[in-house]
Amino acid sequence: MQSFDLIVLGGGSGGLATAQRAAEYGAKVALFEPGRLGGTCVNVGCVPKKVMWNAAEIGHTMTYAADYGFDVRVGRHDWAKLKAGRDAYVERLNGIYQRNLERRNIEIVRSAGRFEGPHEIVDASGGRYTAPHIVIATGGHPIVPKCPGAEHGITSDGFFELDARPERVAIVGSGYVAVELGGVLRALGSRVTLFVRFDRVLRSFDTLLSDHLMTHMRDAGIEIVTGAVAHAVHGESPLTLELEDGRRHGEFDALIWAVGRAPSTASLGLDRAGIRTTDLGHIPVDDYQNTEVDGVYAVGDVTGRVELTPVAIAAGRRLADRVFGGMKDRKLSYEVIPTVIFSHPPIGTIGLSEVEAMRRFPDQKVRTYQTEFVPMFHALTSAKPKTAMKLVVVGDDERIVGCHVIGPGADEMTQGFAVAITMGARKKDFDDTIAIHPTSAEELVTMR
Repeated sequence: MQSFDLIVLGGGSGGLATAQRAAEYGAKVALFEPGRLGGTCVNVGCVPKKVMWNAAEIGHTMTYAADYGFDVRVGRHDWAKLKAGRDAYVERLNGIYQRNLERRNIEIVRSAGRFEGPHEIVDASGGRYTAPHIVIATGGHPIVPKCPGAEHGITSDGFFELDARPERVAIVGSGYVAVELGGVLRALGSRVTLFVRFDRVLRSFDTLLSDHLMTHMRDAGIEIVTGAVAHAVHGESPLTLELEDGRRHGEFDALIWAVGRAPSTASLGLDRAGIRTTDLGHIPVDDYQNTEVDGVYAVGDVTGRVELTPVAIAAGRRLADRVFGGMKDRKLSYEVIPTVIFSHPPIGTIGLSEVEAMRRFPDQKVRTYQTEFVPMFHALTSAKPKTAMKLVVVGDDERIVGCHVIGPGADEMTQGFAVAITMGARKKDFDDTIAIHPTSAEELVTMR
């Protein structure tokens, strides 16, 4: 049996961050990963998605070139060339992660690991490993609904395997994956129909964002079908989607399931370690990422707490700081989490929605400031899409607990405002900040 100070199950963002930070403190670390290093984010998530979003943004920008005096004729888009460049970039990142681990003398076990006891892991060939500290960071996977013909659809993983752009696409789902992939495909020329279970997309986000995004998507030519619950998929090529209420839609060249993700915990042998999961398979943890078993921790999507790459990284690093770096009170605060949705246009959101703030602070005054305007880029264009912004403040001192933006530049401006809000900024602090003109971001410090 091989002994280590730390064993990490999963070579995604959270696992890599934990392993590398622990190794920097001198810990002897083994990391188990049967697939490509980098996990969902690097291989079939954030990174390749952003490449596709960049391509779509270029397509959008070229449609406005004539309004700025350019004589531009847009030809056929080469999906295969884009895919080849994107895949090569991801492969380079895989290599960088490999070299980073090797440089820190972290042993990479190219196998899935499963528990044989609270502190014993076995690999696929029967090799045994032990450590006083074990971190579970195996991430999640896309859900495919259990309905007849569901196997004819693909998930977001399958989207990145497409060798050609499908002309007619059905996307089932209303979350960030659905709206991001829908926006990319539409911008690159596909006819897109989005099927949402309830009445709007992004139901967990502030209503300002979801309402404005639906307007933008429809204006872009995306059909949104509400009250849509998938009942069956008919045919293989083309496909027809039948809904539970009897409506049928089609024909489609591709159908993408974007109905959520599930934690990848079923094959870990958690029962042998004495670790229970929720009904959905998530691993409960406390504020310090501790499971119910001493010396066993979980970070990232397996915990079901804010399933975002930077959150997994931050939780993993703080865990290593505490366990191996002597910072006994080090932990991640989940109170103010910034994130961006790479829709068209992008969305940036920090902290609480208006509804969440009223629920969180029932005994305090909750107030909002909001605005909408046509950004200056569109001063010369025939289209006049609007940017919208909202600040959510609490109490007499108007501490900012939520900031929500949809419009060009929202992705980049969000990070800086997140720093201020994390530090406890009040509305007065924003008011006292000199505006940068002319920008969209200045509207956040000039709202009345």
